[in-house]
Amino acid sequence: MAKALAPEISTWPEENAQLIGSACGKCEFVTFPAQDCCPKCGSIGMAEKLLPRTGTLVAWTVQGFPPGAPYIGPVGDDFSPFGVGLVELDGVVRVEGRLTESDPAALDFGQKVELTMIPFATDADGEEIVTYAFAPA
Repeated sequence: MAKALAPEISTWPEENAQLIGSACGKCEFVTFPAQDCCPKCGSIGMAEKLLPRTGTLVAWTVQGFPPGAPYIGPVGDDFSPFGVGLVELDGVVRVEGRLTESDPAALDFGQKVELTMIPFATDADGEEIVTYAFAPA
């Protein structure tokens, strides 16, 4: 059975999982991941907010080498370059995350994307670890 890399940031394993952010009760500023204190106004009145599943690719790059620690994904010959993007979730908040696409010719600024969950690594017990990513819509 698969498990989430960071179970507190999404509603996975629900079908059509959503990322979990927070919204300030005072100024309505939205954050991801969820925070206890508003970075905009300093209020401690943050409430959980489920974020939209769709958005627009604002910026992107291709990660061509394994990231440094605490990265736990494939390395060496098992590593495959992957896309990383900044996604504006339907005007609510910008989220950085992996992209399911790594071919620069298939990525474009302003491209519509949708949240998905993808395999990320395997733990010491052979259990699959999944994380969120954005796929072209």
